[in-house]
Amino acid sequence: MPATSLDQLVSLCKRRGFIFAGSDIYGGLANTWDYGPLGVEVKNRIKDHWWRTFVHKRSDMFGFDAAILMNPKVWEASGHVGNFADPLIDCRKCKERFRGDKLLEEKLGVEAAAVLTLDQIRPMLVAEKIKCPKCGSVDWTPAKKFNLMFKTQQGVIEGQGNDIYLRPETAQGMFVNFKNVVQTMRPRLPFGIAQIGKSFRNEITPGNFTYRTREFEQMEIEYFVEPGTENKHYEAWKKELWNWYVDLGIDEKRMRFREHEAEERSHYSSMTYDVEYLFPWGWGELVGLANRGDFDLSQHEKFSGEDLKFADPDDPTKKFLPFVVEPAFGLTRTMLILMLEAYTEETLPNGESRIVMKFDKRIAPVDVAILPLSKKEHLIAKAQEIYKMLLDKTDLTVDFDVTGSIGKRYRRQDEIGTPKAITVDFGTLGEDAAQGEKNTITVRDRDSLQQERLSIKELLQHLHG
Repeated sequence: MPATSLDQLVSLCKRRGFIFAGSDIYGGLANTWDYGPLGVEVKNRIKDHWWRTFVHKRSDMFGFDAAILMNPKVWEASGHVGNFADPLIDCRKCKERFRGDKLLEEKLGVEAAAVLTLDQIRPMLVAEKIKCPKCGSVDWTPAKKFNLMFKTQQGVIEGQGNDIYLRPETAQGMFVNFKNVVQTMRPRLPFGIAQIGKSFRNEITPGNFTYRTREFEQMEIEYFVEPGTENKHYEAWKKELWNWYVDLGIDEKRMRFREHEAEERSHYSSMTYDVEYLFPWGWGELVGLANRGDFDLSQHEKFSGEDLKFADPDDPTKKFLPFVVEPAFGLTRTMLILMLEAYTEETLPNGESRIVMKFDKRIAPVDVAILPLSKKEHLIAKAQEIYKMLLDKTDLTVDFDVTGSIGKRYRRQDEIGTPKAITVDFGTLGEDAAQGEKNTITVRDRDSLQQERLSIKELLQHLHG
């Protein structure tokens, strides 16, 4: 059973070093989060697993890493300057600002709120008697568009530089490099460009821990296909991204597809489905799958003057702008749901309770922990010998823990999700036959709690099994 409230997870994240509030010693900065020693390991492993699945294990995919800062004309061409906006409303009493559509979603549902025009937001808030979350009044200003892009300046003299933007998505870096990739890699259609990177959106009402933040990471693919084949590839990607999450242990009962209404779709999309997850506060977007058509390439061709048409290698006279199917995964949201799913509170057969993070072993921050039974110097020396062996002969992430009783150390490893814990005792040294034979250790499984006595020679094979 996953965590039923964010409070449970937030507490564990701070206690065990997964996620901390940003700029904490200065009182923080609203809705910024720092990933601690364990959190960054989980995040990196998710990225590695995604990259292996969708780049390394596919012959039709190329990796990319585009700059965050881009020529401002990119965002004019892409439509973000004119169209990338949310409905902003103010509470007249306390002056707090909110996204009007999000307040209505909580009462009416996503589908009903999505079809409302800008002029309908305030009347509907009043009609539904939706109160200000801060002061409780129902006194709203008319809704107005609020562009979500962060603007900054490029130049050495303050106030005299050129206006540029922090990218609100990673996609445009791949579109503007479409010609470069085609010329250097000489692909045939269909093929994709994949990228993992940070994006920035000046959200009006971020919140729910790391779910909605102004700085976040995406794992995006632009998959280029011949016009007329996009529906076939769209359906294939729906299965691919759904199965990727299920394979990592997400319960299908807590996922669903939801098609966007026409009024809700982004300006570049002719069809969009979201994979949504049932968070403790309700359904929320996890992955977006859009049919972008040839919108982006045609816009960049128009604004840049460059010919971005694809020439068929088998028939050079056949030139056209490919259509694009875009699976856009939220990395930070993916980490959040994997932590929610992994969080488990159990009562053990002996009546004790424990919190355990039941991560898939591919994304657990620590693969194995070495736990000497006591702080005796010669026992610690033997444990360190095994620790060094694992570091030298494997690619596993290994923790060495001597602080506290063995029971407390087991609980600590449970809470950070370590799949295997190795106890080195006096049997290992040949000093206590009751504990085990010489040169053997005890391997404890995180989920089943079963303990197995193995020789040190068998250990490597067991951990890779």
